[in-house]
Amino acid sequence: MSAYAPRSERKPLYVKVAMQPALHGCWAVNISETGIGLIATPHTASEGPHEGEDVELSFSLPDSGEHIRVRGLVRWRHDAAGAVAALGVSFRAFEDSDGVKLARYLASSHLQVVVAFATEQEQRLVSAALEGVAKLHFAAIPAEAHALVTRGDAACLVVCGQDEEQALALVESLAARRADADPSGAGPPSDLASRIVYCAPAAPDRVVALFNAGRIFRALGPAPTREALHQAVLQAGREHGVRTEQWRLALELERSLLRERALSQALPAAPGGRGSEEVGFRSAAMHRVMELVRLVAPHRVAVLLQGETGTGKEVLARILHRLSGRGDVPLVVQDCGALSETLLESELFGHVKGAFTGAVADHPGLFVLANGGTIFLDEIENTTPNLQAKLLRVLETGDVRPVGGTQVRHVDVRVVAASNKDLGEEVRAGRFRADLFYRLNSFTVDIPPLRDRPEDVPELALYFLELFNRTLRRSASGISPDTEDALRAYAWPGNVRELRNVMERSVLLSRPGEVVSRRLLPPSVGATLALRNEPNGDGSLRARLERVEREFIREALERHGGVLRRAAVALGMDPVTLGRRARRHGLWKADD
Repeated sequence: MSAYAPRSERKPLYVKVAMQPALHGCWAVNISETGIGLIATPHTASEGPHEGEDVELSFSLPDSGEHIRVRGLVRWRHDAAGAVAALGVSFRAFEDSDGVKLARYLASSHLQVVVAFATEQEQRLVSAALEGVAKLHFAAIPAEAHALVTRGDAACLVVCGQDEEQALALVESLAARRADADPSGAGPPSDLASRIVYCAPAAPDRVVALFNAGRIFRALGPAPTREALHQAVLQAGREHGVRTEQWRLALELERSLLRERALSQALPAAPGGRGSEEVGFRSAAMHRVMELVRLVAPHRVAVLLQGETGTGKEVLARILHRLSGRGDVPLVVQDCGALSETLLESELFGHVKGAFTGAVADHPGLFVLANGGTIFLDEIENTTPNLQAKLLRVLETGDVRPVGGTQVRHVDVRVVAASNKDLGEEVRAGRFRADLFYRLNSFTVDIPPLRDRPEDVPELALYFLELFNRTLRRSASGISPDTEDALRAYAWPGNVRELRNVMERSVLLSRPGEVVSRRLLPPSVGATLALRNEPNGDGSLRARLERVEREFIREALERHGGVLRRAAVALGMDPVTLGRRARRHGLWKADD
């Protein structure tokens, strides 16, 4: 039996998050050892980080109060109507032992339940009903209940006691607090709020009104049975998590639809006079890739695209879709690493009403929506063995059965999958099903990283310059020769996605009509060329660090017009220290 590696489990976490670059009203939604889901209320769509950018996050864990500091990468971002943004961030590096702190928190965390106003007898009942499945927090007064509910991880609030007015007042005050928080960005939206199980006395018409208004999740009456309380709290916890993920999923789907609509519009003419699907593909390696794409496009064969992150797998999937004869039907895109197994299965195959808590209507699923067209499954290596078996069945038979349903629907869908890893190695390691791999492996296209095809870099850079001139309403007039040299010399660990972000930044920083020069590039890009330009110099670590330091100081001084104090602020240095180092490198004179 294969030993499949478990996926990193996501758990709810609703705490305020400090982010750099700054993003207003940023809250965590869920978290795992490898990433975090965020929501925010930015003042403008350009505020904060965008897809492919590095971020620094800082937040506190509930209960322990331990502080976590971590650097990460924005995997996706969507700004929806109503000034709400959703982001998915993957973790890259924790500060000190913060990764261990987070792992310890995730391993020990349980369903968090707040119990308000319970008598001694009710406390014994709740403890017996939820023993081993939830961590209980008891509150004797409204202020304690408010503090526990808003600390960030309480999925359910059980309201007990014999004081009807006190119990109802707590429910109403929590609802009012959520309503006040939503438009200001001072707290998470109401979908993230703790579900309320009401076990206190109240008139039937009052309970019905609260239930219809969505202010309570269940009403069990003043003397619930142990089993009824157990089931109600577990259902509240499940519904809490599902609704949160559905809320984020709706934003991500909206993002995908808007992206598809934008891509269907005319792109700027490609440099070199070729079609937009071949932009930047000047290297022999990418010519071979395009030959393979054109060869397989007309045939209903599953295609596997393999390559490092940022190499343009989704771009190639769109080209393949356009050349397949199915271009009149939209391409449906799904990131398999963005959702838990249950939600991903529901999203791909659909579900029927009542299949699970929160399934308030039938959902057809992406395979049905893509019928007659193409579905692109990105990061397919993140799927679980159970889901891989169901994907294999769809590939082999075309039959799709929704979650909770009995009827099977036949679909005609071209499947294009992508992976950042070598799936053959994943099979040998027991993390991916061999039968699905061999089904996908009938036609594999390996996409080379950008560092292996430097001849593609200048034309891609020019293409992105024209693209961002149009979208950002700028007028950068070209790229200087030394900038082209710097772009070619850089290793591009983020591949085409990183080059795209560098050019977007450069166009934003450029003055009207300015040629993009090295001063507009990030220091790390220019520093690589500085090292390569001195092949015969001292190769020691100290000498290399000196050359990198000189490049960073030179770039900062150029960017800030030679004003030492401004350059020092940008570099986070003391002006006196910066002046001393700049003079040592010959970049500054004492009388300047």
